[in-house]
Amino acid sequence: MILAVLFANAEGNILIERFHGVPAEERLHWRSFLVKLGADNLKGTKNEELLVACHKSVYIVYTVLGDVSIYVVGKDEYDELALSEVIFVIISAVKDVCGKPPTERVFLDKYGRICLCLDEIVWKGHLENTEKDRIKRLIRLKPPTEF
Repeated sequence: MILAVLFANAEGNILIERFHGVPAEERLHWRSFLVKLGADNLKGTKNEELLVACHKSVYIVYTVLGDVSIYVVGKDEYDELALSEVIFVIISAVKDVCGKPPTERVFLDKYGRICLCLDEIVWKGHLENTEKDRIKRLIRLKPPTEF
């Protein structure tokens, strides 16, 4: 299961978060842990360079895209390899929506469309869609023409 997808700015403020199957009382722990992990390790990394960590029997894959840090947390069948596929789909969708690796301002301007993309990519803790064209069609809020 994909437990969490978080986006944070350079100062460590959470921009978007999606938790699946994580109790409310544990979410604060995960937020602070992930932001601290990024602050310690993401300095000087290149865009889309993936870093991997393991904590409490879960896997974490994280990276930087423009001014935004992206964290994906998973367990069981979502090991570091599966999470790297998830994060690449998310990166691709964010770059499509923003037109380039985003600054924080561009990211927040496109907040709604990015949330729609996330909802199409990860649904109830599982990877749902990986195709860019299908995600673009689904976020237009029109019914799909082909099944």
